[in-house]
Amino acid sequence: MTAELNPRRRTVLTALVEEYIRSVQPVGSKVLVDRYSLGCSPATVRSELVALEETGYVYQPHVSAGRIPTDSGYRAFVDDVAEGSALSAEEVGAVHSRYDRLERELSEVMRETSAVLSALTSYVAIVAAPTLRRARICRISVVPLAAQRALVVVVTDSGQVANRSVDFDYDTDARALADVEAYLNGILDSLVGDDALRLRDGVAEQSDVHARAIVRILDEVIDCMVEADQARVLTGGVSALLAQPEFSDPGVVRPLLGLLEDGLLMLRVLADVMSTQEVLVRIGHENGVGALERVSFVAGRYGDGDTGGIVGVIGPTRMDYPRAVASVRTVADTLSEILG
Repeated sequence: MTAELNPRRRTVLTALVEEYIRSVQPVGSKVLVDRYSLGCSPATVRSELVALEETGYVYQPHVSAGRIPTDSGYRAFVDDVAEGSALSAEEVGAVHSRYDRLERELSEVMRETSAVLSALTSYVAIVAAPTLRRARICRISVVPLAAQRALVVVVTDSGQVANRSVDFDYDTDARALADVEAYLNGILDSLVGDDALRLRDGVAEQSDVHARAIVRILDEVIDCMVEADQARVLTGGVSALLAQPEFSDPGVVRPLLGLLEDGLLMLRVLADVMSTQEVLVRIGHENGVGALERVSFVAGRYGDGDTGGIVGVIGPTRMDYPRAVASVRTVADTLSEILG
């Protein structure tokens, strides 16, 4: 908290933010005195509101209105109170039980995660699967489809499955493809997604009878990993967000929807979440992206090392921050347990 926020001013600001989150209406001193035990007189509350406005924590949309928190006001509130748990034991148990019913295939887990987060918060849920390029490949299957075509299926240790069809410029048979599959699976103990390109270049220099097929298959493995990474961001709950009064303005909604549809841009927005174990909260202009200047973003990582992913929510700056932080943390911890 900054020097301007002495304990009494902090208490008044907290009450104002909580009331505005609840009511979506500018908050006046009378409301604060009537509904919150502030321990000071109405005149003192009015004085503190003036001081909060002068220091940039609240603003008055017009002279006769109450006050509304600014991004700085929300930031002070988040830093002060948003770390406490806001989910009941029953809600946490319900989250765990939803995952217990799944088959644990990663795509299904990601879809369920999006639904769980959106249901808990009524905001847009963002789920980024672990990157395939850094995951350990535990199996490559090569399934003959025709004389010059096969299906390549890649399975990683985190449960991700990607597949591509591969076309050869010569006839091949099931026995040859089985030999190629056996060769690839024989080296998987040390193969990480990013190693596929290095391995492909090494095989291309060989004159082995199966080298051409291995190179073509590894080309498709590399391509399917790139495609899977580009499409690994899943969103859900957009309709719930659009029901919030802040999003009745098309000028606010259009840029946000465009961002949500751009998986690569969302990955760049999410990038620094992977550098910390903490749940990050970005408010309004803190996001540094025009489409997010009117919203808040709460996100955390799950999993271990470079093979983890990200879960988060996007909502109005008038967000229930304690609940959003607790929901993201609960879901991220549950995913870490599942993938572990």
